[in-house]
Amino acid sequence: MTQLRFGIDLGGTKIEIIGLLVQDETSGTNTSEIIYQKRIDTPKGDYTATVLAIRNLVLDAENTLNSSSKYSANLNLPGLVGVGIPGSISSKTGRVKNANSVCLIGEDLQGDLQKVLKRPVKLANDANCFALSEATDGSAQGEDIVFGVIIGTGCGGGIVVNGQILNGINAIGGEWGHNPLPWIADTDIAMDCYCGLQGCNETFLSGSGLQKHFKQRSQQSLTVQEIVALAAKGDKAAQQQMNDYITWLAKGLASVINVIDPDVIVLGGGMSNIESLYTDVPKVWQNWVFSDEVKTKLVSPKYGDASGVRGAAWL
Repeated sequence: MTQLRFGIDLGGTKIEIIGLLVQDETSGTNTSEIIYQKRIDTPKGDYTATVLAIRNLVLDAENTLNSSSKYSANLNLPGLVGVGIPGSISSKTGRVKNANSVCLIGEDLQGDLQKVLKRPVKLANDANCFALSEATDGSAQGEDIVFGVIIGTGCGGGIVVNGQILNGINAIGGEWGHNPLPWIADTDIAMDCYCGLQGCNETFLSGSGLQKHFKQRSQQSLTVQEIVALAAKGDKAAQQQMNDYITWLAKGLASVINVIDPDVIVLGGGMSNIESLYTDVPKVWQNWVFSDEVKTKLVSPKYGDASGVRGAAWL
């Protein structure tokens, strides 16, 4: 069986579409090939223009592929459409909530896209899409329980169980970023979070959180990359900051392991590029996991920044 799936990553600054040609999906092999890819700027603060931009991306992709002698014979048009969004769908209203692209909040994005595309459209949180991508044919392929982590500008996550997103009755499954950092030490400073609370995981584990904590410690405003480089050169303040970060991440992930006991945790987002996390965090998370051993694996994403849009296609 050959099937064309369109995945769309709707971000605050860009909208990306891929055409994923899936073969033999029913056999469980999930053989796939990206046969189309395009990226445009997101219309700033304009909901209607955003809906129309997504429609045009899908229709242009179908027209391009349908006119291609290489693929036209294998396509089953119209293609299926999945969209990863920077928020979630309220189970109460069916409309977008918790979106950092505020023009989406309160809108019936799924319904409006289905009207303009004249087909079913599936939506999911972008962190859920990341987790689904890595669980389907990425670093966690074949695993039963997968926790996908996004640690970049913010801190989010998604849970996939037996190949299905665990969305939850409140549509917030995996949203560990706004749980408090557990087992907080006396020397840890709980900063205010934009959600209105204090000491959330996001304020410690996001890239911006790391920068704020380092500035408070050293009075230096540096990027994450600069802090990591300083630590590698032996700078004491940077080394202590990175040691603290490893402890914070280990605690945060240990609390997740204690609840859902995943086979694999996949890190995504800008912070996932720090290679030492994959060795150093598992060395210490045993201190907070309620088990005599920890078999959970901590891995990097197979598809990196492309996991979100691929996961949207797998919806």
